Amino acid sequence: MRQALAGFAGKTVIVIGDLITDEYLFGKPSRISREAPVLILRFTEREVLLGGAANAAHNVHALGARVVPVGVLGRDAAGDELLALFHAAGIATDGIVAESGRPTAVKTRIMAGGYQATRQQVVRLDREPAGELLSITEDALFARLSALGARADAVIVSDYGYGTVTPRVFERVRAVARRTGAIVSVDSRYQLPRFPGVTAATPNEAELAQLTGTEVDDERAVDKAGRQLLERLDARLLLVTRGSRGMALLERDGATTFIPIHGTDEIADVTGAGDTVISAFTLALAAGAAPGEAAALANVAGGLVVMKRGTATVAASELRQALAGPAS
Repeated sequence: MRQALAGFAGKTVIVIGDLITDEYLFGKPSRISREAPVLILRFTEREVLLGGAANAAHNVHALGARVVPVGVLGRDAAGDELLALFHAAGIATDGIVAESGRPTAVKTRIMAGGYQATRQQVVRLDREPAGELLSITEDALFARLSALGARADAVIVSDYGYGTVTPRVFERVRAVARRTGAIVSVDSRYQLPRFPGVTAATPNEAELAQLTGTEVDDERAVDKAGRQLLERLDARLLLVTRGSRGMALLERDGATTFIPIHGTDEIADVTGAGDTVISAFTLALAAGAAPGEAAALANVAGGLVVMKRGTATVAASELRQALAGPAS
């Protein structure tokens, strides 16, 4: 695994999908409102982070590879904040298209807690773009994929249901991959069948159950449902994340491997963990790792990120240190 990790630095990955601004508003509990039976929080601070496909791109960057995010932002304050975060992280933004009249997706999490207490999410408010992309925006995405794809070793499709990866855009992803031999992996919220013929897909257990219409409460059920989905997607690999039960790797031409969770099962926060998993898994495959080795590496990365609160990344140095320890 350490050899694969060492190969991350020489790889270029395109991450195309729904770019999201993750906003956190923190408050200290004050009292119960007299207007309604709700808690009043005294505002303490605000934090804005890269979310959605932007978080996947940030994870690829943190793992040491060159990343090119491709997606759509609105011409608004949230979009400006996301661009500023990319620039601060040293991530190029030449693959990003701005569309007037289409708001940037924002997920606002209201967090309650004092300075010496664990902060808990009270509610989440989503501001979502609606409707299809303008044809001129789709054309611009198409052009950026065509121009940037020649240098890519892998493409990650990060679909949160906001319409960035249209059928035409996805066909361009597949065309680029056929021409260059790039790996294509997909993480999609309940819409995986829209993205057939890829190298790998990374659903969680809930998504696997919904897509196959079956319960997946034990390993045998996960294997059966996973095989059905693998055939339906015409994919080579399926990496199913199972929360505290680890992961399951299904290979179309091989066996199913169940991987126990790395580290403790006392998870702090799963926000964005799927982005970390698909980033590490895809990079490992691009670096020449066998599927089982790539899945094991992704499992370690996932185990590290869920111990962090909020939308987070795992750095290559953290992964290297974890692999050097007893759990490697």
